[in-house]
Amino acid sequence: MTETVRRHIAALAPDALPAYVYDLAALRAHAAAVRAALPERVELYYAAKANPEAPVLAALRDAVDGYEVSSGGELAHVRAAVPDAPLAFGGPGKTPAEIAAAVDAGVHRWHVESEQELHRLDAVLTDRPGTVVDVLLRVNLPVATGALDAVALAMGGRPTPFGLDPDRAEECVRLLTGDGSDPGPLGRRLRLRGVHAHLASGLTAVEQLAVAEQIVTWSAALAERHGFPLAEVNVGGGMAVDYDDPASRFDWTAFGEGLTKLLDAHPGLTLRIEPGRALTAYCGWYATEVLDVKQSHGEDFAVVRGGTHHLRTPATRGHSQPFEVLPVDAWPHPWPRPAVGTGRATLAGQLCTPKDVLARAASGADGLRAADRVLFAMAGAYAWNISHHEFLMHPRPGFHYLGS
Repeated sequence: MTETVRRHIAALAPDALPAYVYDLAALRAHAAAVRAALPERVELYYAAKANPEAPVLAALRDAVDGYEVSSGGELAHVRAAVPDAPLAFGGPGKTPAEIAAAVDAGVHRWHVESEQELHRLDAVLTDRPGTVVDVLLRVNLPVATGALDAVALAMGGRPTPFGLDPDRAEECVRLLTGDGSDPGPLGRRLRLRGVHAHLASGLTAVEQLAVAEQIVTWSAALAERHGFPLAEVNVGGGMAVDYDDPASRFDWTAFGEGLTKLLDAHPGLTLRIEPGRALTAYCGWYATEVLDVKQSHGEDFAVVRGGTHHLRTPATRGHSQPFEVLPVDAWPHPWPRPAVGTGRATLAGQLCTPKDVLARAASGADGLRAADRVLFAMAGAYAWNISHHEFLMHPRPGFHYLGS
């Protein structure tokens, strides 16, 4: 955390808490470093679902090649925030209305999840003569690695609602390319560019490279079997972010070097990646204050303003959100100031549920007092936007964007 962020949070009035504080200068620097580590033939798209705040999207614009959206709402929001940016449209269950809106918005790439989606997209295009769109078939590939066995969130390599199994992908290729001498029945308005395969989240650089190599190898064999030029392969996102060790970062340099070797073996191929969390997690903080400290059955609990209805990530992932304490010396009340006395404390929110826990039995809370401020780090992704805001109808947090 920069001193600018710390001073800004310290200066906020208690009633201005909780608040999300984003360091946009740090975000731009991090995204630029990621872009610099990648070879030229790798396109960097940001998965907007990780954090769609308009200032965050705008801060990334110079470093990314485009944005991945997964709904009509995201499509409209991102198009308004960064009007000139290329968009890729993914996600299962696209409605006919969303497909029509995305066609009219000039979506750059389509990640097609099923045969029906191909037909729906083609049907929309029949009403727009002369319009041709580029598609990637999202394929649920089995991968010959143990990497997916240990990840918290696997999106492929097993039964899932995402993408096409390999045999159905073969049929979709036939619908698009026909016999090679003549386009298939859907190939006049839908142009097959390649394959998309986002299989898991939480992979290290070594694991990501192993999966990427298998995706590219399978895609190249598919193109050879059907005689179409393989122009692009999207290997997805899911780069590891370690909430237990915030100093441990995904090795973008090693990843870029590995992708360079992979591309050297496939001349003319463009690779695309779509990180979300790994780009923005480190630029955001959720700042709050301690309302009360109390003991229950020998354990200390610090109750803070807000909670998991603002920052749901630790509840969904089952981890303790990393934090630091900003001590506040003033205590204007005549009664004793409650404080942690057992050496550790569970930091809980204001909700009427035992699941409203931001950090459990944390030693970093030793000596924590009522009115002290707690700054939860790594809150720049999958935080406010995935939380159940209306539960108990507490006030919404403030939003502050520094370095804009």
